[in-house]
Amino acid sequence: MTTLLSPPEGTFDEMLLADGSARPHARGLADWLRKTGAARFERKRAEADLLFRRSGITFSVYGDAENAERLIPFDIVPRVIPAAEWKQLEAGLKQRVTALNRFIHDIYHGHEIIKAGIVPADQVFANELYQVAMQGIDLHRNMYTHISGIDLVRAGDGAWHVLEDNLRTPSGVSYMLENRKMMMRLFPELFSRHAVAPVEQYPSLLLETLRDASPIDNPTVVVLTPGRYNSAYFEHAFLAREMGVELVEGADLFVRDDHVWMRTTRGPQRVDVIYRRIDDAYLDPLAFKPDSMLGVPGLVAAYRLGNVVITNAIGTGVADDKSIYPYVPDMVRFYLGEEPILHNVPTWMCRKPDDLRYVLEHLDELVVKETQGAGGYGMLIGPKATKEEIAEFRKRVEAKPDGYIAQPTLSLSTCPTFVEEGVAPRHIDLRPFVLNGKDIRIVPGGLTRVALRKGSLVVNSSQGGGTKDTWILEARDAVANR
Repeated sequence: MTTLLSPPEGTFDEMLLADGSARPHARGLADWLRKTGAARFERKRAEADLLFRRSGITFSVYGDAENAERLIPFDIVPRVIPAAEWKQLEAGLKQRVTALNRFIHDIYHGHEIIKAGIVPADQVFANELYQVAMQGIDLHRNMYTHISGIDLVRAGDGAWHVLEDNLRTPSGVSYMLENRKMMMRLFPELFSRHAVAPVEQYPSLLLETLRDASPIDNPTVVVLTPGRYNSAYFEHAFLAREMGVELVEGADLFVRDDHVWMRTTRGPQRVDVIYRRIDDAYLDPLAFKPDSMLGVPGLVAAYRLGNVVITNAIGTGVADDKSIYPYVPDMVRFYLGEEPILHNVPTWMCRKPDDLRYVLEHLDELVVKETQGAGGYGMLIGPKATKEEIAEFRKRVEAKPDGYIAQPTLSLSTCPTFVEEGVAPRHIDLRPFVLNGKDIRIVPGGLTRVALRKGSLVVNSSQGGGTKDTWILEARDAVANR
């Protein structure tokens, strides 16, 4: 028998109510957890670690002197979301990504949202992620955000909020897919008792989305990676393999006659769609960083002529910059004439004098983030920080206030997690992946990241976080409560 430890008071738990009983949609899983001994969980976790290691499912951490590859810890207790709740989330995600895509097209064309005074001009045009080379360029279907990862969290009242929009090269979908495979291998009996919506169709939907991005029939698609030393290289190789397309590095491609070609043993082959996993600045040394060894000289010229599609589009980064994030609800209203289904976390913009004053006076209570930070770096979690850390961060904010935003310290929802003390609550978030082609499609679920350290709110793998399988229980679910 296993005891499920109750969540902290005032915290929304995905499985348990405040009295320790299970939520209706999770009763079957909770009963199974209670009846399964810790010894079996430990054996299964060891088996999962071994299988992940053999499969090469690892990542590396930038700044690690040894550049050691690590396993992302996998938790064997899934996170469960009922179908009705997912339906609402799905509608909100589609609405948000549609508005963001409209915004990106607008800032490179008519600038209507800027003329309307909704988004300040300097927030866009002075943003280092804004790419002047994209001004006036017409893309197929006006599509910029082909693949998006939207980070969602729950507050203590159980309400969903968008924490962050990832529109450049969102990562983590390979772990979503591998986590599901692992759970089905380790605990097949669970899937016979629950109608869990499938996710394995993602690679075929991704390939279809990439092909839809091109105006030509039967386009040649490749995945462009910076190489094996990139922290997400496993995912690049995984997706290329699953889609049945070539994984290439910059040296494998060249531009001739304003078209992109791939070097093959059978001679040059034209490339029509590049799913790039390289940041804008490194894509083309003739257009951006001249010392980049990762990109393809002349790529931007071919792109501007419409002879190749790059996904996601160059210049999307300005829309997922944290300084733009506070304006997304207004984008929904401006472009779609609708009220946002998903809401932002309340945010103070340190570029505003009143907001800056408030933030500096409450650093010990807030989460403060660099507007272009990622991976859990460049941030301060006030309630967890020392006086020395707060004092040092204060200097950084005062020196460059427009480089920071601040948000309240949310009590992220928890989910039972198998840790040293047993099955105990740990804080989690959710990153669904949105595919934007002829239609917007979202596989039911996403990547649930979990902060494995007790009390920690940082879920990033680079900061000690792990991952869980995410179950969307379809409406026909008949859970066996035995």
